Amino acid sequence: MNNQIANPSDLIMTLEQAVAWHNKLKADGKKLIITNGCFDIMHRGHAEYLYEARKKGDALLVLQNSDQSVSELKGPSRPVINEDNRAYMLASLKCVDVVVTFEGQRCTAEFEQLKPEVYVKGGDYTVETLNPEERTALQAGGAEFHFIPFIPGCSTTEVLAKINTTNL
Repeated sequence: MNNQIANPSDLIMTLEQAVAWHNKLKADGKKLIITNGCFDIMHRGHAEYLYEARKKGDALLVLQNSDQSVSELKGPSRPVINEDNRAYMLASLKCVDVVVTFEGQRCTAEFEQLKPEVYVKGGDYTVETLNPEERTALQAGGAEFHFIPFIPGCSTTEVLAKINTTNL
């Protein structure tokens, strides 16, 4: 058993660093899996989704939305957890190899530069319902698509609703 534990801070990269890292993986014949999302309040649904995603290839890179893009997507009260802390939490998971934060609501440019071998998204998506620009960028790079089913009762919206109705 390897007792070496990676420092989560070392797994948080810029896009340029992640592209170089992926090039090394490819040179070794390994498949990169990418997923993306807000990952605002970590819960079992996130953990299981990322664990299942990691099984689709050799290394998992998570593209997380920046704080500004989470606010644009989810409203002014979000994110609850800032991007630095979210990135650290993601990078702390054994199934996550690298975390990159992206600006904007779409990560088309990141897909174009990274060209992952595998793309994973939640079960509420299909190839047809993915953003067309993102889908085109992924397809141009030759990515396989996989969709992971949700775990009932495990969503950030449900966690926030429970917090809002609980007398703390």
